[in-house]
Amino acid sequence: MDDMSWDYILKFVIVGDAAVGKSCLLIRLTDDRFAASEPTLGVEFGSRLVSTTVGGQAKRVKVQCWDTAGTESFRSITRSYFRGAAGALLVYDVTRRETFEHATSWLDDLRTHADDNVSVILVANKTDLCATEPTVVPQIQFGEAVYVMPEGAPKQAEGAPKQSEGAPKQSETDAQAESVATPPPAVTAAPERILLPRAISTLEGALFAKQHNLLYVETSAKEGWGVVDAFEQTARQILERVERGEFERRKPAGVNLADSKTKGGCC
Repeated sequence: MDDMSWDYILKFVIVGDAAVGKSCLLIRLTDDRFAASEPTLGVEFGSRLVSTTVGGQAKRVKVQCWDTAGTESFRSITRSYFRGAAGALLVYDVTRRETFEHATSWLDDLRTHADDNVSVILVANKTDLCATEPTVVPQIQFGEAVYVMPEGAPKQAEGAPKQSEGAPKQSETDAQAESVATPPPAVTAAPERILLPRAISTLEGALFAKQHNLLYVETSAKEGWGVVDAFEQTARQILERVERGEFERRKPAGVNLADSKTKGGCC
């Protein structure tokens, strides 16, 4: 299949409080890189082709994604972009509990202004601040311990061990011979970074998602953990609803179903 072709075009929005990493998620999706960004003023746009499987058939989906501002002053503007959205990423920062507590308000906005059939995935972002590898959601228990660098951890070696005062001195020739025969001391790895405690456990986030009939994923825009998965899971749920005919009575503007097999153009 041509790189510029797709089966469906889906409109997504990314919502959540300011500084939870929404713009970084979009940059990771579109450019596969991490870049610290300035606060979003209004909305920003990006797109990418993602692949998913529905009913045993591979589908290519063009995700057109709108990154919305999280500040209250832009909220009335960003709500207008919810209309016609087929999918939404509701993002919070796992180290800031207030961003999770505000998720209910953002969800209410989506339910009010987006389509009735919008698929929403709850995204627990910035997990790299609390762990050194991606979490496996089904295996994480509430109240898990957070690993931090213990006090008194060994520091990087500054040089070879000093010779004790009582030891006999070597001749200059012997010292030179030893320096050639003995390999240089191994460089000690840098101390592990200190991890932050999670303000919201994986289980609490997953239970909130289940309570409100949302998908759930944990991500790190910095490391790239779970970012593409978030869009693929949401796209798969949307297409499954399409296959079941849930959009036949009311087709949202965010799903291009009119000619889904037509090859795409340049934009």
